[in-house]
Amino acid sequence: MPKIISMNATYKTIAWFVSSVLLVALGVALSFLALKQIEEAAAFKKLTYAAIKKADALMSNLRDAETGQRGYLLTGDEAFLEPYWAVNNNIKPHLVELHQLTLVSAAQKHLDVLAPLVDAKLMDMSHAIELRRNHNNTDALALVAKGKGKHLMDSIRVEMLGFTQLEERELEQREAIFQSKVRRLFMVILSCSLLALLFAMFFAYLIYRQSQLRLKNLVEQETQHLLEAQEEINKKLQQANTTLRDSEEKLAVTLSSIGDAVIATDDEARVTLLNPVAEQLTGWTQASAVGHPVAEIFSIINKETRLPATMPVKETLMHGTIQGLANHTVLIARDGSECDIADSCAPIRDRDGHVIGAVLVFRDVTGEYAVRQALHDSVSLNHTILNTAADSIITIHAGCGIIEKVNLATEKMFGYSAAELTGQNFSTLIPELDRDLLSGSLEYYGATKEERASGLVREVVGCRKDGSNFPLEITVSEMSLSGERYFTGVLRDISTIKQASAERVHLYQLLQAKNTELERSTSIAENANLAKSNFLSRMSHELRTPLNAILGFSQLLESGTPSPTETQAIRLQQITKAGWYLLELINEILDLAVIESGKLSLSHEPISVLDVIHECQAMMETQAQQHGIHINYLPFDTTWFVNADRTRVKQVLINLLSNAVKYNREQGTVEVACTANTLERIRISVKDSGMGLLPEQLMQLFQPFNRLGQENGVEQGTGIGLVVTRQLVELMGGTIGVASTVGVGSEFWVELIRDKAPLVAISRIADADADADADADADADAAKFTLLYVEDNPANLMLVEQIVENIAHLRMLSARDGKLGIAMARAKLPDVILMDINLPGLSGIQAMQILREDSRTKHIPVVALSANAMPRDIEMGLGAGFFRYLTKPIKLDEFMLALDEALKISAINLTDKEEIERIK
Repeated sequence: MPKIISMNATYKTIAWFVSSVLLVALGVALSFLALKQIEEAAAFKKLTYAAIKKADALMSNLRDAETGQRGYLLTGDEAFLEPYWAVNNNIKPHLVELHQLTLVSAAQKHLDVLAPLVDAKLMDMSHAIELRRNHNNTDALALVAKGKGKHLMDSIRVEMLGFTQLEERELEQREAIFQSKVRRLFMVILSCSLLALLFAMFFAYLIYRQSQLRLKNLVEQETQHLLEAQEEINKKLQQANTTLRDSEEKLAVTLSSIGDAVIATDDEARVTLLNPVAEQLTGWTQASAVGHPVAEIFSIINKETRLPATMPVKETLMHGTIQGLANHTVLIARDGSECDIADSCAPIRDRDGHVIGAVLVFRDVTGEYAVRQALHDSVSLNHTILNTAADSIITIHAGCGIIEKVNLATEKMFGYSAAELTGQNFSTLIPELDRDLLSGSLEYYGATKEERASGLVREVVGCRKDGSNFPLEITVSEMSLSGERYFTGVLRDISTIKQASAERVHLYQLLQAKNTELERSTSIAENANLAKSNFLSRMSHELRTPLNAILGFSQLLESGTPSPTETQAIRLQQITKAGWYLLELINEILDLAVIESGKLSLSHEPISVLDVIHECQAMMETQAQQHGIHINYLPFDTTWFVNADRTRVKQVLINLLSNAVKYNREQGTVEVACTANTLERIRISVKDSGMGLLPEQLMQLFQPFNRLGQENGVEQGTGIGLVVTRQLVELMGGTIGVASTVGVGSEFWVELIRDKAPLVAISRIADADADADADADADADAAKFTLLYVEDNPANLMLVEQIVENIAHLRMLSARDGKLGIAMARAKLPDVILMDINLPGLSGIQAMQILREDSRTKHIPVVALSANAMPRDIEMGLGAGFFRYLTKPIKLDEFMLALDEALKISAINLTDKEEIERIK
């Protein structure tokens, strides 16, 4: 019966086992089917994700190419074009690959639209790059400013966004399918697993029932054995704990008692122990430091370089060797405090000799280093003083007169080396010492502190190694070292002094001869400067005389009747433009020559900043309008005055404003500001919105004839204006500077010495002049004015005649030399006389002075019109008595203004003139 029961149990077990295997096989088959479906869904999802990623990479490359193009347009650096070339070479394969990756027909339509947009964008970028390569910076920036590239990029973003959104929706659908397949697989696996678990549990239960009884006996026996073993182990653990506790207490007492800091680590260089000294030096407590990397607790640097020092713990753990820090190592505590340390690091090994940690022992040596450094510095200082002293310093033993030590000056002075002199008697160097002195007594040569302070020395004769003698001054002092008496002698070679005394008379005679030669050279230099000034004045006259005819007649042709044709007007405009440019070049070169010769005369006076800026504003309006530039004058204190030359200040500001207008960008702005600082100076700044200057351009800014690459630009210039401007500012006691940012603009500024406003305000006579003008205009039709022009140049005479013929109330007389001009002035009594300076025979200045001495003509205003345009010529003419001094070439506006002012004076003196005519 038990055998039959056992066989039935065996059959049941086999049946359950076979059923379990079949169930597992079914679950595996279903799982493989679901897994295949999941792989297909994952493949579709991966393909969609790759398309989205490829689209994002394409857009990123396009943005990088666009950014690189802008960098190249701004800087001209080819390195910025690397992203552009990468996109240009790979964009089409990327689009084809992207087209192959997408499975959505609607997304493919977006790609079809995207391709021509990308081609158009690349073509636009290529066009701008070619313009920049051809140095058409303005056209390139204008092309970018039109916004076509931005519009194409926006269209590309829209199409790519549509493509990405479709792909993302497809990705979401694939993700949903994927999740559904995963859940189905999970349910299959879970169901099969539960069934298999149930069968396994039942199968195990059957086996368990058979082995239960047998295991019960075995467990009871094993339990008894384990209890006995546990009791034995507990006894051994108690003994080990007691021994370990005693060891730890001894170690803690030892670490707390030693004066060095100790840090222990494990094999991963993490802190396991700090003693109290280590806590004090590092600023960490053991509780907070345990477990932290030792480099975080033990922070060390090199004292000289301030760079992190090598951590010895790492080397010890790696190689198992004892390590020590180099000198000049500094420990930085947790609170930032520092101290010099000396340390060593040794490995901690287990019973098998394996490195299981490291112990770091260090101590504070700041005090030791300080004492050692002070001693070293003191020795170095004394050694340096002795070796750098120009005098010989010798230490002599008082008992025997033996030389103990000498400095470098002694070796050079006597020709002996220090080794040769050490141990020799002092009489080797000073032979005149008598026998008593040779025995070691040098008190005769000694001096008290008071005598040495008053310069008391004694003169002896020294003997060099080569046997030559030379005079010396000696001073001896006594000292005591280790109970022994020593003398220190300071010796000075006075050969040079004696030679200098002998040569002083000879040098005085040479000086007298040189003074005589210098006076002669000075006279020659002054004559050369005078000749240079006369040459510059003559060159100014010779250059301006033909320019006067060129510019004068071109202006008359432009404003004459009938008006010139369009082609003629363009040609006349070019003639006039070239003429004024040549005049500007002549003026700037002559200004520079006068300044460099030191002959420029400045008239310093209190000048109203407001008046000067208003005058410059009026002069610059036309030029600014022609260039489309808006000049903004910021408000400032209208009571500010500067101490300077009014004409030169206007010249400086006009130069800065003209440059700000010429080198600005289209429709740009210029900002003029005026500020005061605490140094009693007024700053006038001119800020433009141009392209700005590079640092290397700023370094070349004030070099003559250097236009910083603008030689081929549309704006004419000489490269001298800023040089003259800076020298004028500095001659007026001011400073000039510039700040510039590429792509933003430049700001030039001048600072002039601030001055007080005049105590008595000089009222302007503009109102009175206006009233006089009104009275004169009322009688203009009735009065006839006469102009006498004294000029020997026919072209100049013809030019003024054609100017005057358009003035109805004015008639012109002419004279070819000064004598004829004086005779005609006395005979005709003209209202205004226009006088050339360089006349044949009698000069214009001499003729004007003769007219001033004549009671009949002294009231007539005489206006100088000359090609002598040097500043000293103008000052000389105005000082001689000319009403106005005009320079050739003629500027019509300036000429007409001076003529009107002279006629106003004539109108005021009309009564006196009529009285003279009546007497005549």
